[in-house]
Amino acid sequence: MLRISEIKLPIDADKGALKNAIIKKLRVSEEDLLEYRIFKQSIDARKKEQIYFVYTIDVRVASEDRILSKLKEPGITVTPDMSYPNVDAGDIRLSNPPVVIGSGPAGLFAALLLAERGYRPLLLERGKDVDNRAKDIEGFWQTGALNPESNVQFGEGGAGTFSDGKLTTQIKDLRCRKVLEELVKAGAPEEILYHYKPHVGTDILRAVVKEIRQRIIALGGEVRFESKVTDLKKETDQIVGVLVNDTELFPAEAVVLAVGHSARDTFKMLHDRGVSITQKPFSIGVRIEHPQSLVNKSQYGSLAENPNLGAADYKLSYHASNGRSCYTFCMCPGGVVVAAASEENRLVTNGMSYHARDKENANSALLVGVGPEDFGSQHPLAGVEFQRHWEEQAFLLGGSSYKAPAQLVKDFLKDVPSTAIGTVKPSYEPGVTLTDLKDCLPDYVIAAMKEGIVALDRKLKGFAMGDAIMTGVETRSSSPIRIVRDDGLESSIKGLYPTGEGAGYAGGIVSAAVDGIKVAEAIIQKYAPLK
Repeated sequence: MLRISEIKLPIDADKGALKNAIIKKLRVSEEDLLEYRIFKQSIDARKKEQIYFVYTIDVRVASEDRILSKLKEPGITVTPDMSYPNVDAGDIRLSNPPVVIGSGPAGLFAALLLAERGYRPLLLERGKDVDNRAKDIEGFWQTGALNPESNVQFGEGGAGTFSDGKLTTQIKDLRCRKVLEELVKAGAPEEILYHYKPHVGTDILRAVVKEIRQRIIALGGEVRFESKVTDLKKETDQIVGVLVNDTELFPAEAVVLAVGHSARDTFKMLHDRGVSITQKPFSIGVRIEHPQSLVNKSQYGSLAENPNLGAADYKLSYHASNGRSCYTFCMCPGGVVVAAASEENRLVTNGMSYHARDKENANSALLVGVGPEDFGSQHPLAGVEFQRHWEEQAFLLGGSSYKAPAQLVKDFLKDVPSTAIGTVKPSYEPGVTLTDLKDCLPDYVIAAMKEGIVALDRKLKGFAMGDAIMTGVETRSSSPIRIVRDDGLESSIKGLYPTGEGAGYAGGIVSAAVDGIKVAEAIIQKYAPLK
């Protein structure tokens, strides 16, 4: 096939315009155009009065060699091979199936690849299946009754299942394509294969993770829920098994550790068992909500309500005078702010969107970077305690009922507590308590956010809107630790393979899934499939 880049069309162009543009670009007849598909679609909104879709297209034509020799344009090349290359299997015999701990993106994709290659993995998840998990989460949002083992952080699909389901990533890796293709096979919309900012939405993701689970089982794997790994069994420096729920021992020579960024009790157990762990920087802050119409207007101007454009997003950053980075993260167009606590008497926020992104507000994390120098200790788990401290402060400030502390932007900038909601209605459930956010975040974070809001308003007009609402606190931007692994992707305990966001090697659904695939490959290259 041929790949054509930089085909630019108006956002209201009809369905035949793309085909006509391809024919014109290649200078072929309609009969010579045998097939075409979109590889990438992006938006050029640099001029608000004239917005375009920009396409990269893969095309199959008659007489491809003749066309290539005739056309010497830089935007026309041979389509590269995007297929996933299977690694060769090793020859060491396994006595037991590999165990995968955690069913977030890293764990799911590690288990899926192992199952595809004949290793019959056992996938252990401390939380519930996604349907029962969703019931527990809805109950928490409505009543404030938290289940510490079944919540936004723990359960089938991991934390990403109750998010916007963004599939953007900074990494350049052929495995990214496999991740997207597997998601489409499991029911995600095909547009994620080509959209420049693909997302699935929490509603579709819930069905997708169930389908991946069923595929793992159909390929010979096993999935167990409410199966928390409470201890590791090792001989010298080699893993030999895992203990589940303090009662059941599963022997294993290869264990994938994909526990997510909030498995604090597991982090402690690993540290107690001698697994090498180091501190890692992350970010903390709040969720900030604006009307989605404001974001659309700022990004798309007079074309803001054009249905072909959908809900606009943004990604902003600023370097504050105190040396801290202040930036927006995990922006949820047309979404809601959600209660994401996983420990009692500690409050955490996150953002979530459905596939349609049709809610009234846009929300984003507004975060400030923190690092080991802020944690007050050299202990590997000091970042965890740092998170816990500010989550406890937020819980108390909100009224000790999982209502979240909140403040209007205009009051935050004036350093006065808020007393009344303005035009922006907070979406967080079980509700908010108006207050002063300086009582639940470090001074240097508050200072950087104040500067940042004013500066970011120059990049996105309306960001400093007085009635915009800030809801605290967001502390789970990424893992506070890194579990050290060697060139073979094993930890200081041989046979234990840390992976994904919780282990400190990823930052989002796709990068975590890719890391899970890498770890599965390492196991495949060492061991033979099970007979």
